[in-house]
Amino acid sequence: MGKKKIVSIAFLMLLLLSTALYGCSGGDSESGGEGGESGDEKVLIFGRGGDSVSLDPITVTDGESFKVTKNIFDTLINFGEQDTEIEAGLASDWEASEDGLTYTFQLQEGVTFHDGTDFNAEAVVANFERWAAGDADQFPYYKSMFGGFGEEEEHVIESVEATGDYEIVITLKRPQAPFLKNLAMSPFGIASPTAFEEAGESFGDNPVGTGPFKFVEWQRNDTVTIEKFDDYWVDGEPKLDQVVFRAIPDNSARLNALLSGEIDLADGITPSDSETIESDENLQLFERPSMNVGYLGLTTTREPFDDPKVRQAMNHAIDRQAIVDSFFEGRAEVAKNPMPPVISGYNDSIEGYEYDPEKAKELLAEAGLEEGFTMELWAMPVPRPYMPDGQKVAEAIQSDLAEVGITAEIVSYEWATYLEKAAAGEADAFLLGWTGDNGDADNFLYVLLDQDNIGSNNYTYYENQDLHDILIEAQTEVDEDARNELYMQAQEIIHEDAPWVPLAHSTPLLAGGTNVIDFKAHPTGSDKLSSVDLE
Repeated sequence: MGKKKIVSIAFLMLLLLSTALYGCSGGDSESGGEGGESGDEKVLIFGRGGDSVSLDPITVTDGESFKVTKNIFDTLINFGEQDTEIEAGLASDWEASEDGLTYTFQLQEGVTFHDGTDFNAEAVVANFERWAAGDADQFPYYKSMFGGFGEEEEHVIESVEATGDYEIVITLKRPQAPFLKNLAMSPFGIASPTAFEEAGESFGDNPVGTGPFKFVEWQRNDTVTIEKFDDYWVDGEPKLDQVVFRAIPDNSARLNALLSGEIDLADGITPSDSETIESDENLQLFERPSMNVGYLGLTTTREPFDDPKVRQAMNHAIDRQAIVDSFFEGRAEVAKNPMPPVISGYNDSIEGYEYDPEKAKELLAEAGLEEGFTMELWAMPVPRPYMPDGQKVAEAIQSDLAEVGITAEIVSYEWATYLEKAAAGEADAFLLGWTGDNGDADNFLYVLLDQDNIGSNNYTYYENQDLHDILIEAQTEVDEDARNELYMQAQEIIHEDAPWVPLAHSTPLLAGGTNVIDFKAHPTGSDKLSSVDLE
C-alpha cells in the first residue's frame, strides 16, 4: 500500500521478462503519496483513528461511521461547504407553512440508488417509515432529533406522505425550529428501500445510497473501500475513483504512514505534531472549523455521582487549563459549558468551575466522603477531534483526582464496545465528546443532556424536568432571540447540576500530501469527498 508495491512470486517471474506489474494487498488498487494513482485510477487513502461501528447511518452516533457514510448516502438537505447553512440536496426545493407544521419538498429527478433502483417520493417515505418503526436502541439519533417513534406522544413527526412522484409533505405535531438542519445530518442519509428491506439488520454491512461513492468492501478494524458511482446525479463528481479509509489507531503510526507516503490524508493529528507537518514541503495542514466539546461524563445514576456535590467537586478537582496546555498546545480553549461559543445561544456570563482542590475536598466532606472514594475512569481507545489522546488526558485527570483523595482506575474497551457500554450507563465516569451535527444549540443541550435521550445520546442518565421543559420550549420557539434566551437558562441549570466536567473546545487538525486538492474540512466532522482530487 502507498509507495510500497507488493508483488507476487508469479509477477516476479514476469518482471524478469521486463513486464512491470503493480498490485497491492487485498486485490484493491491502492496507493498514496505520489499522486495517489495506480495506473489511471485516482485512489485516496484516508488514515483515521478508528474503525466504523456500522455503515448504516441511522443506527450509529460515532464520527468514524459518518466519515464513510457521508460519501455513500445523500440527505434531503445539505450543509454548506464549510458551514451549517442549509442548501439543496436530494430535495431541490422546499416550502414551510406559516405555522411551521407543514413542509413540502420537491425532489431531484433522474437520481438512482447504487443498486439501480429509482430515487423518488416513495423511497423517501419508506426511509421515514423505517426510522419511525424503530426504537432508541436501533436508531438513537432519530429519537434524539425527533423525540420518539411511531405513535408516541413525544414523536414530533405526524406524517410523511408522497403527494407526487417527486414531492413529499411532512407534517409535524408541533413546530421544530431546527427541523431542516436536522434533516441535513448524516444519520438521515436516504437509503435504498430495496436494499434495506432485503438486508434487514445486516444493511450496515452492505450499504446502498445515492451518494458519490458506492460501497465495495469492509475489512473490520482495517479498511473500508468505496468507489466512484458513475451515475452520480451531480455533474462532474466525484473526481476520485476510489477512497480507502484505513484505521490506524496509534497517532504516531498514522503520522508515520503519512510521512512515508502510505496514506494521502490523515485526521486526528495531535497539536504537538503540527510543526512537523508544516515544516514538510510535501505536506499540508488542515484545520477543521471548531464546533465541538470534549468532556468527562459522570453517570448520575451511579454512586457517588448521584450526588450533585460530588459532581461539583469533580469539576473543582480537575485542572482543565493544564489539560488544554499540555495536550492541545494552543489549539483549544477551556470549556465551561456543554456547547461551544460558536453556537448561537452560548451563555458566556456563566463562571466556569475554578481549579480549586481545597473546594473540591470541602464538597466531598459535605457529601460524607471525607476520605474520598474509588472509581473507574474510562479512557477512549481512539483519538477523537475533541480529544487527540484520551489515555493521556485520563492520566492527567487521575493525577488531579488523587490530590483530593479520589482513586481513579483507568479502564478502556474497543471503541464500539466503549460506546455501547457507556450508553448503557455502565461507566462511573467516561471521557467522551461531541462534534455538532447541525450548528444548533438543540444538537448539544437537548441531544446530550435531556431526559428524553437517556439511553441514546445522554450517556450520563442525567434528568431534570425544569431543563426538559425549557429545551422543548426552545425547540418549538421560532424567534431566534427568544430561543437563545431559553438556551442560556438551560446552561445555568446544567452548570449547577454538573453532570459533566466540560474540558475543551478544540480546533481539530488533519494533514495531507500536497497532492490532495480541494479537500475542505467540515465543522461537523463528516467530510464529503466528492469534490476532492489528486494530482
